[in-house]
Amino acid sequence: MQLFNDARARYLYEAVTCGSVRAAAEKMGIAPSAISRQVSLLEEELNAVLLERHRKGVVPTHAGQLLIDYYRQHMAHRHDMLAKIESLRGLQSGSISVVSGEGFAQEMIAGPIQQFRQQHPGVSISLDIFGTTEIMRRVREDEAEIGLVYYAPADAHIVSRGTALQPMHAIIGPNHPLRHAHQTSLQELTAWPMALLHGIYGIRQLIDHAERTEKIHLKAALTTNLISVAIGFVTSGQGVTLLPRCAVSTELAQGRVHAIPVDSAALDHAEVQLITRAGRHLSPAANRFLQYCMHGMQAFQRV
Repeated sequence: MQLFNDARARYLYEAVTCGSVRAAAEKMGIAPSAISRQVSLLEEELNAVLLERHRKGVVPTHAGQLLIDYYRQHMAHRHDMLAKIESLRGLQSGSISVVSGEGFAQEMIAGPIQQFRQQHPGVSISLDIFGTTEIMRRVREDEAEIGLVYYAPADAHIVSRGTALQPMHAIIGPNHPLRHAHQTSLQELTAWPMALLHGIYGIRQLIDHAERTEKIHLKAALTTNLISVAIGFVTSGQGVTLLPRCAVSTELAQGRVHAIPVDSAALDHAEVQLITRAGRHLSPAANRFLQYCMHGMQAFQRV
């Protein structure tokens, strides 16, 4: 059986996930030549080409992808083992990695993160903000333990640990003509300039689905990758955006925006979900944090 140095697999993994040897070297804080050397030694040990170098970076060969899959599984098993050891120590130390959509970040910081750290100050929390597609990928590939996502697509490698219905609303400024309306429709909203998120976000994917279902086209006056920018568009009186109420809870409390229900079956049944990878053994700290999110966030309360 062919023997190889497992530790070298990380250099291959980082080169591929970062897209280039140089980017991986910057992330790891070492010289690019050191990464190239480790990958070359790995190729010698396995007698196989693992990387193909292109002008724009590197991509794995079939053999390289097999090794990357092996490395991911190895790291997942390592995490599970450490989580079990951590369970013997209680919640005096450790870390939790969370990926979330932007619309949940403010409430998570002021709610479950603050509450959790008051009870368990020795546990550190990493919170990174991404769109739905990247959140799913990071949870699926064990780059994060917990994901908080809106309108998540079905994925056999992902399980939902908690869900709550969060219908989409038309978000308008305090002086908008619709401010006293009890309800609006997608057809009515076509009359107003819209701020919409890019397609990597579950919010936009849900809107696209509703447009197809109702044969309506919302023309975006502004497209952005930040919810805060869409809200700024609304509060400056330029138009309307579509978001769940939980994404604008602070602005609603301050009276800076109004949320008008939209008469749309597609928009009414969207959910916010706490997700983890199927089969992953979460640490006691991560399991406890899940409970803090479920009970401490408005996003998981009935609307």
